[in-house]
Amino acid sequence: MSLKKVFALALHIGVHLAALLPLVWLFWAVPAGELGGDPVEELIHFLGLGALRLLLLSLLIAPLVKYLQIAALFKLRRPLGLWAYTWASLHFFAWLALDLVFEWGLIAEEIIKRSYILLGFSLWLILSALALTSLPRLMRAMKGKWQTLHWWIYPAAIMGCIHFWWSLKSGWFEPAVYLLITLVLIALRKKKLLGATAR
Repeated sequence: MSLKKVFALALHIGVHLAALLPLVWLFWAVPAGELGGDPVEELIHFLGLGALRLLLLSLLIAPLVKYLQIAALFKLRRPLGLWAYTWASLHFFAWLALDLVFEWGLIAEEIIKRSYILLGFSLWLILSALALTSLPRLMRAMKGKWQTLHWWIYPAAIMGCIHFWWSLKSGWFEPAVYLLITLVLIALRKKKLLGATAR
């Protein structure tokens, strides 16, 4: 196996381990009481923040490839995106199961009544569409429409930061930092985004 292939394989393994190991840690942390006095809220927050971080890492790949000239990094975008969706789904279903105990009437009421939950649910639907269409067969079938759909990753990242901000009972600094990082990552692709919207 060539050195480039070993490097690419190591990157993929590193991404999967970095995304998976915190979830494995939860199986020990939850029963051990490591999530504090309100473990349900802390678990939901932990999963949501992890999803946002993974989403931003997926957006960071293109600038890294451009400035570091490491083409192997491109292949990390898909696993990072899928892991972001996995964490977002766990965040969503932890809220459904642990906070609302699958009380569907209450769930619908909360989504309609609370802006940050409606925003988060909308974001999850977007990520679901992006994850589903990342399958190679669907990518080929959609052709140019695939790229148009996947530009939604940028508003999705902004929505994730706002959802985080609105969900906090107090404090604004941390979500503001994530929002700033998101806007910088989008600004780095401004020319490509403007060219795509002009077509």
